[in-house]
Amino acid sequence: MEYLSQKGVPYIEKNVARDPEAVQELMSMGLRSLPVIVIGDKRLSGFNPAAIDAALAE
Repeated sequence: MEYLSQKGVPYIEKNVARDPEAVQELMSMGLRSLPVIVIGDKRLSGFNPAAIDAALAE
């Protein structure tokens, strides 16, 4: 979240610890590791600045 904020990218935070619907959404994507960042049709699992930048550039 901090990385996206520093870049001025708006985002929606979904907390799986507090939101059962967020857990279901995560599981429906077939992902189980956090963080998950969805940019367009890209689903990024884990914090990878290079992948985030590449997805934002598309």
